[in-house]
Amino acid sequence: MIDIEKLRRDLKLPMVELFETVEGEGRMAGYPTTFVRVFNCNLRCTWCDTPYSYAPEKAAFITSIAEIVERTVSYGHGVICLTGGEPLMHGVKSQSLIYHLSQLPTVWDIHIETNGAIDLMPFSSLREQDRSMGSKVRFVMDYKLPTSGETAKMHLENFFILGPQDEVKFVVGDEADFFHALNILGQHPTQATALFSPVWETMPPADLAALILRYRPQEGRARLNMQIHKVIWDPETRGV
Repeated sequence: MIDIEKLRRDLKLPMVELFETVEGEGRMAGYPTTFVRVFNCNLRCTWCDTPYSYAPEKAAFITSIAEIVERTVSYGHGVICLTGGEPLMHGVKSQSLIYHLSQLPTVWDIHIETNGAIDLMPFSSLREQDRSMGSKVRFVMDYKLPTSGETAKMHLENFFILGPQDEVKFVVGDEADFFHALNILGQHPTQATALFSPVWETMPPADLAALILRYRPQEGRARLNMQIHKVIWDPETRGV
């Protein structure tokens, strides 16, 4: 059991940004969303599109969980995306942030974008312990494929933690990446929905769509995952 009393609102986290937008991908694509971007990451993917979110860059600000919650409330959206960097790398501080955001009565979806190298068990246990939290909190685990350069760091046991409400994302840089993802799904079956996202510079979306149609990952339940925020705004625009 996790001691809820230790999940204090006065704990502080390094932050990158906190803003409102429409979610650009996954199950919540198109929904008005509050983005909570936590600073720092334990990976260095070759195609990362948020290099400003980890060292050697600096945190934009450091603030308490209470202040993060207050700013989130001010936007008034029912959907929260907790992202980074890697938002789960701060241990009990990450747990505390998730817990207190989940207590907001107007929030009905908190999806956590995590990179696959963090053990999800402590965070899964937290949502199982609190029924109201369990109905809101979801993982979007980004399994890193070979073109990322970080495949060896993946925590494969996470696949067995993911439930039907969760998503597992594969960012595909080339065809070899796609087939690697198929092998992983075969070796580590999961209840989570698989999302296949193209690396914009190296994998034409039409080619990835053709592979999904031909090979039908997860018996046809997998989805092509396009980042619509990069269509609405310039791909280099921050805070959207």
